[in-house]
Amino acid sequence: MNKNQFKEELSQFIYLNRRKICGALIGLIIGILILTVGFFKTLLLCLTTLIGYYFGLRWRFEEDLKDFIIRIIPDRFK
Repeated sequence: MNKNQFKEELSQFIYLNRRKICGALIGLIIGILILTVGFFKTLLLCLTTLIGYYFGLRWRFEEDLKDFIIRIIPDRFK
């Protein structure tokens, strides 16, 4: 097996199993975080990441930042 054939087969394997590989990498990162910083800090990090991801999905780039902040602040704080 030559070098180019190996690269082609490896890229095809990664493409066919990309969800499994991505899930394994996420599990590895979370496991390392739990071992190094602790369970609750890792849980907080995952929670804030998910909140950031949610706001990233909801963000419209045409929308002004001030309008966005005013919309998410409750009326009692305005």
